[in-house]
Amino acid sequence: MTATPYATADPPRPAGPPAPITRAERSLAPDIARGFMLMFIAIANVPIHLWGMSLDKYNHNTGQSAADHIAYFVQQLLIADRSRPMFAILYGFGIAVMASRMFARGIDAKGVRKVLRRRSWWLLAFGFLHAVLLFFGDILAPYGAMGLIALFFVHLSDKSLKKWLWGSAAYVVLIGTPAMAFLYTGTSAPPSAPGGPPYLDQIFTGLIASPVGTLALVLTGSFFPLIIAGMMLQRSGWLNHPEAHLPQLKKVFVSGMVVNVVSSLGVALIALGAWEPSRALWIAAVYATLIGGMYAGLGYICGFALLAHRLRGSGRRGLPGALAAVGERSLTSYLLQSIIMAPLLTAWGLGLGEDMGYLAAFGFAFATWALTVVIAVLMDKAGKRGPFEVLLRRLTYGRKRS
Repeated sequence: MTATPYATADPPRPAGPPAPITRAERSLAPDIARGFMLMFIAIANVPIHLWGMSLDKYNHNTGQSAADHIAYFVQQLLIADRSRPMFAILYGFGIAVMASRMFARGIDAKGVRKVLRRRSWWLLAFGFLHAVLLFFGDILAPYGAMGLIALFFVHLSDKSLKKWLWGSAAYVVLIGTPAMAFLYTGTSAPPSAPGGPPYLDQIFTGLIASPVGTLALVLTGSFFPLIIAGMMLQRSGWLNHPEAHLPQLKKVFVSGMVVNVVSSLGVALIALGAWEPSRALWIAAVYATLIGGMYAGLGYICGFALLAHRLRGSGRRGLPGALAAVGERSLTSYLLQSIIMAPLLTAWGLGLGEDMGYLAAFGFAFATWALTVVIAVLMDKAGKRGPFEVLLRRLTYGRKRS
């Protein structure tokens, strides 16, 4: 993925902050990818909302039926630890798009970094509040923190970006992922407040989990190579112009799906109950799925780019249009998942997640995602941007510039 820096940027325009991207300017492939990714995120996150069940030695909920084990097998094989890499790649892509548009308007590197820095700090704040109020498994805060570091890459040449890509990948493979695999296979019980109402536990857990989780992901560097890969995807035009890169997209998609299944087979068999490895082999299986999931995430995104190319005649109508509507409002749709699922499933809410099996939970997550699709389509038809996108942009650029 090489190209002249910011080759996909708009022609030079007057200096000043860029206006919101119009539908005509948006690329279909990234929006479809974000729409699908949010379904993956809902299915991956819903087990955290379940309660009332004890955990086995692999941190899986006990008391599951055969159908639940099969559902969990599929989730672990194809979805678990795939959505966050996809998120990281698309996050890097989005950073590069913003930088490209600002550079095209004559803003220098210092000014671009200033804007991106402000946006990253606000993402950190959004994520912290999300973790404390609704869902301690929030991912916005870690990406905001990593965005503070990644913004220093926006002005680098393709050659320099490649060096950072391979250097960060080596660190992740040799140091970061082994540490993450060790943490994943430790106790999964979140910190809780002694006594008090259930919602106090949620607040207490979020207050601790958000900064600790953010620091852990930053120190392990888990998603830095993926964020850089997303920047390179934007520069290369793979997602903006998939028709010009079909052989490369097909190659990465096919190889990514092979890696996807092979790397996650171990943890999927554990979820099925067909394999009960030692702690050392369990750590190795988790390591394999974390490493493989990074490439699989890229493979999925390339697959969505191919799908967007195939559906290009439909434009933003029908299913492609619905997915794109969600993708355009990905921040709002992501937070809506917690706004819907947490109060309904958790012990501090209506408690519907008590003793809920994996199959029912994944069905609930899919229904939640489908509801966010409907909401996004209705906003799209009304010509409304996502409220959290509007808020983040206003906080980033200021009221007069939003």
